[in-house]
Order: sequence, then structure tokens, then C-alpha cells
Amino acid sequence: MPDRIPVLTKRTLDKDLDKFTHVEDAAKFVSRKLVGPGLGLIFLGLAMLFAGVYVFERPSAVLIIAATALAAYMAMNIGANDVTNNVGAAVGARAITMTQALVIAAIFEVLGATIAGGEVVRTISSSIVDAVHVPGGLLAWIMMAALMAAALWINLATWLNAPVSTTHAIVGAVIGAGIAAVGPEPVNWRVMLEITSSWVTSPLIGGAIAGSLLFFIKSFIIYQDDKIAAARRWVPVLIAMMAGGFTAYMVLQLAPSGRFSSPTILALGLLAGLVAWLAAKPIVARQSRDLENRNSSLRILFKFPLIGSAALLSFAHGANDVSNAVGPLSAIVRSSTALATGTAPPLWVMLIGAFGISVGLLLFGPRLIRLVGDQITKLNPMRAYCVALSTAFTVIVASWLGLPVSTTHIAVGSVFGVGFFREWYTRNSKRRVKFMRSKAETWAIDEPEDPNVHERRRRYLVRRSHFMTIVAAWIITVPASAALAAMVYLVMFALFV
Repeated sequence: MPDRIPVLTKRTLDKDLDKFTHVEDAAKFVSRKLVGPGLGLIFLGLAMLFAGVYVFERPSAVLIIAATALAAYMAMNIGANDVTNNVGAAVGARAITMTQALVIAAIFEVLGATIAGGEVVRTISSSIVDAVHVPGGLLAWIMMAALMAAALWINLATWLNAPVSTTHAIVGAVIGAGIAAVGPEPVNWRVMLEITSSWVTSPLIGGAIAGSLLFFIKSFIIYQDDKIAAARRWVPVLIAMMAGGFTAYMVLQLAPSGRFSSPTILALGLLAGLVAWLAAKPIVARQSRDLENRNSSLRILFKFPLIGSAALLSFAHGANDVSNAVGPLSAIVRSSTALATGTAPPLWVMLIGAFGISVGLLLFGPRLIRLVGDQITKLNPMRAYCVALSTAFTVIVASWLGLPVSTTHIAVGSVFGVGFFREWYTRNSKRRVKFMRSKAETWAIDEPEDPNVHERRRRYLVRRSHFMTIVAAWIITVPASAALAAMVYLVMFALFV
């Protein structure tokens, strides 16, 4: 009997230790979910300290620091919800890993926001609500309410895995808070009409460009007898298009106004495209050695241009959508520090927006990347390149014009454009039929009509359910953010003003 006591004690001790081990595992699992929010709170604190260095001695320092925290929170939500459109196609095509996509997007988002984001920031900060018609002191509270409402709405959408437009959210929030403060008179409805029209046209333009690029690739590369030789000829041309467009955009953004004429800018873009073409030719030729004459081999050759287009899209997104976070903050800083209307926003304001977007992307971005990359239509590197390049060009032109378009609209519109074009091309392309007949002696060109409507819908290359869900999310964002901003403003006014 005494010999059994130590054995029983040991078994009891082992069971107790196992219980502690399970508790530790559960604690680690729960705490892992808190790492992201914890790091986000640390970033908000650092952003407030960073703003305090520049405005601490001014009378409105507390208001500006509080607005900075809201702008940083808004920027992180943009990174979590909106930046996923930049790299979703590349990840969905398995051209780059999730980690590579996050690093590329974070770097180029910062560059785009700090180098070329000033023009659209001025649109958000001063063109939607006319500060001249707003009583002194109210503009800052309007922008504060807009920031809080838009950030909360985007945060909720991200939690629900819904890719909404952050541009819709902030523009609707500025309008809602402005109307709640002083009525509809200060709202610049002409500018709003321009912005709204760009929301409608930009996804159509993005989809048309993406479909046209895919038509070009199918006609001149995929459905050629020697695919590899065709790719050696045309992939450097596509890279040159990307480099030329990006160079022209950089000249427009960075050069003083009126420094270069349109023909000069066009010439610089063509020169950059020529240099990129000359550099890409030997690289593509070296990559194409010993590749089989198959579509799968083309994925290797399109990997490099796809990565480049994703980087370009991230730069363009940073230039355009940083305004959604720091545009209201810039208006608050301007009204509180007597900066002239139309002047460039301070660099520290742009840095907070740029790094906030990157922090949100790195901490919370992977949640929505696969929706755009995997679940709308099947993407390979060629299709993903068309999506990324068309989205980048559309956003670049919009940023040049100072229009805060929705990259969500353009990117998703480009994905749908590729998918719908594939459906049309599969059914109607004579070139595809001729090519397939040349490769197979027996091939069913005219399939009998399937009487089962549901079966025909199942065979569609684009998932209609995602199309309707995304469009519904786009429609509800503006009124929801406007109503929420109006309520937030009324609460702020009652408590602090």
C-alpha cells in the first residue's frame, strides 16, 4: 500500500500539469488575436507623439493631436480593407506569396503617398465642403466627425469581410457631417457630381482596359502556334507600357506646374518605355530558354511584369487614397494654423497617412486579399497582370486629375472585366475556335444548348453572387457613412462645442 501512494500522486500531478498546459495553449491562442490590435494602439500613440512634436506649442494642439489619432486609425482601416485590391490579383494568380505581397505593397504605398499624394488630399480637404461658408471653429469638428464615422464603418466592413470603398466612406462622411453642422449650402455639389461620375465610370473604364489587354494577350501570345516566341516579342512591350505610363505620371506629379508641356511629358514617357523595352528583352529571352510551348510556361514569363504592375498599383493607390485619411486632418491643420487654402499639406501629415496604411495592411490585410484574388473569377498571371495594369493606369489618371476615385471600384471592375471578357471570348472567338481545331482533330465547337438554366449559370466564369454583394456594399456605404457622421457630429457638438 505505501508503494502505491507515489504512483497515484504522480498520476494526479501529471493530470494537473496537463490542465495547466491546456490553459497556457488557450491563453496563447486568445492572445495571438490581440497582437494586431495591440500593435495598432501602439502606432496610434506614436502618431500622436509625432504630431505633438510639430503642434505642441500651438493653442489648438490638443485638437490637432486628437484628429491625428483619428486619421491614423482611418489610415490603418484603409490598409486593412482597401490595399488588398492592389495585390489580390497577384496572390490569387500565385505569382507571389502573401508575405511578398504585403512587403511590396507596404513599401510602395508609403512612396506613393509621400511623393505624389498631395493633389488628391487638397480635393478632400477643401473642395467637398467650402470652408468659406462654415462658421469659424466648426470645420475642424466636421472633419473630426467624418474621420471617426468613416473609420468605424470601414472597420465594421473589414470585420464582416466586405471590401467597401474607403473613398465612398470618407466623402459620404464629410457630406453627412457638413449637412448636420450647417445644412447643405456649403457642400460643393459640382465637385460632388464630378466625384460621383468618376465612381460610376472608373470601374467601367478599368474593366474595359483589362478586357482589352487580355484580348491583346490572347490574340498575340496565347493563341499563337509558337507561344514562347510570341511572348519574347510582346512581354517586353507590355513592360515598356507599364514603365512609360509610370514615368509620365511621375513627371506630372513631381514637376512644378507648367514646367513641362504635354508633348514633352509624352516624349519622356516614350523614352522611358524604350529603355524598359531594351532592358526587358534580354531578361525575357533568358527566362524563356528551354520552356515548353504551353500556356503554363507563359506564367513564368508574366511573373516579373505582374510583380511590377502590383508595385505600380500600390504606388498609385498610396497617391490617391492617402487623401481618405489625411485630407480631413489637413483641413483641420490648415484651419487651426492659418495655412492658405490650396497649399500642400505638411509632410508630417502625409507620413502619418502613409505609414498608417502600411501598418493596417501588414496587421490586418490578409483577411480580404483572397476575396479579390480567388473568389470572383479564376486568375492566372496573364489575367492578373491585365487587372493590375489597368487598375494602376486608371488610378494614376484619376490622381493626376485630382479625383478621389475608388480603387476598390476600379480593381474589382477590372477583375469582373477580365471574367466577363473570358465568357464572351470563349463563346464567340473565331481565333480560339480555329486554334483549337488546329490542335485537335475532333472538338465540339457547337455544344447543344443545356436546358438546365441552373447548370448553365454554374458554368459561368464570373460568380454573379459576388457581383451583387459587392455592388450592394458600394451602394450602402455612402448613405451609411453620411448618417453615422451626422450622428457623431451631433454628439461631439453637444459634448465639446
